[in-house]
Amino acid sequence: MKVLMFGWEFPPHISGGLGTACAGLTRALENENIEVLFVVPKLHGGEQAKRTRFINASAIPITYRETNKAKQHQTCPSPPSVQVHAGTISKAPSAETKTTRTTIEVPSYLDPYTLTTGSEERFEIQSWNYTIKGQGAVWPQHNNSEPSQAEKAEPGVTSRKKPHAFSGTYGVNLIEEVAHYAEVGAEIGRANQFDVIHAHDWMTYRAGIAASKVSGKPLVVHVHATEIDRSGASVNTLVFEIEKEGMMKADKVVAVSQWTKKIAVEHYGIDERKIEVVHNGISPKQYSTAPNMAPPIGSRIVTFLGRITHQKGPMYFVEAAKKVHDSFPDAHFVVAGSGDLLPKMIERIAQLKLSHKFHFTGFLKGEDIDRVWSMSTVYVMPSVSEPFGIAPLEAIQAGVPVILSKQAGVGEVMSHAIKVDFWDTDALAEAMCSVLRFKSLADTLKENGAEEVKMITWDKAARKLISLYHKLTSKHEKPENDHPVLSGSSTTQTSNTSVLRHRSKSQLL
Repeated sequence: MKVLMFGWEFPPHISGGLGTACAGLTRALENENIEVLFVVPKLHGGEQAKRTRFINASAIPITYRETNKAKQHQTCPSPPSVQVHAGTISKAPSAETKTTRTTIEVPSYLDPYTLTTGSEERFEIQSWNYTIKGQGAVWPQHNNSEPSQAEKAEPGVTSRKKPHAFSGTYGVNLIEEVAHYAEVGAEIGRANQFDVIHAHDWMTYRAGIAASKVSGKPLVVHVHATEIDRSGASVNTLVFEIEKEGMMKADKVVAVSQWTKKIAVEHYGIDERKIEVVHNGISPKQYSTAPNMAPPIGSRIVTFLGRITHQKGPMYFVEAAKKVHDSFPDAHFVVAGSGDLLPKMIERIAQLKLSHKFHFTGFLKGEDIDRVWSMSTVYVMPSVSEPFGIAPLEAIQAGVPVILSKQAGVGEVMSHAIKVDFWDTDALAEAMCSVLRFKSLADTLKENGAEEVKMITWDKAARKLISLYHKLTSKHEKPENDHPVLSGSSTTQTSNTSVLRHRSKSQLL
């Protein structure tokens, strides 16, 4: 079986858990002899997998039709569910062609999240709470069909092919890149053979929809997080609509937890029978059993590792830390991550006179995270709404006891962790103090958690996905004589692959 998979990032170039999950699932699918075509907006180099073929969206040429009229180019679908509002439009004569050139300035949806070190520029997710500048939202108007013979013959119409230059980040042009990614999705869907399409998170849903439309293959959308998780009541309506459209148009929705499934049903109106829960896993990793070097900041270290955004509950961590400090004045608190709430967090810490007890590392990955685990006494994840959360699995695998919010999906597969409501800072502080005070409790959490985490694997998740793939493809593979193609019959798209094989490319488009 061959799977066309759309992602937005892949290790070692990641900004969060999405890339880690994509890599874990892809490699586990390889172990089950599933062939994966993994599409990313931009290959940065260093992406590694045994059998997976990577497709660089930045290298796929897209056909543009240009005229000498003030007409917007047409290349990819604009779903009817999204209301398109005007941006800033200006017209100016072109000296070269003596025609009118129209420039459309699209309002930005995101502030750029750029961190510059020397000559290196790195983009990071600092906030998932998108800020729309101005009124309304603009989604580029496109059409993924090839130009008709009439259009080709029209005077002044020319066609050319040119790839999009994706950044592959979560920066200021994210919405525009998501639109262009849908264009590329259609091209890839035409040019490749595969059995099923799998799209990870909202940035890729419309690429998956476009590929499914031109190929007739079943679509799976994988919900790793929702706008409800990221923004609570202050949702970005365009992102919300993209998520809803992806779930509605998918043949099957994969949720990373029962928590996420509940959100999909209650907030997006998705039929619960359409949703399959496939919990994330963790790749086996051996940590050194040699004694760790004594941390330079003391023997009691409480760690927060994650984006410093409202979703992750950093302010609740600070309030609980104050209560812990009252009982354990020698405790230190490590904050590993970056995000839009960092200034507010630092300000609150200063107000509580705890600046000398907090240590900020910035965004970490790889060996730097391992170094933090080696010093940590306990890991705390007080998320307000966490679809899953892979970091707690990594912590327990590294021998660090874990405290979770009850609003985290990973708690569904972790019984050996302390769980409290994110908003209950008294309970959160009490849990921290208990782990710091009672070595037997910490050891029990570590030992039992280590055994439990051995069963939470990507291989288990991959086998569930493969079963789902087979169910979907079997529905699409009906006997050829069940749906004969009659002369003069409608060319309306069908999901029957035996019929699709007999249709011409022009009919499918």
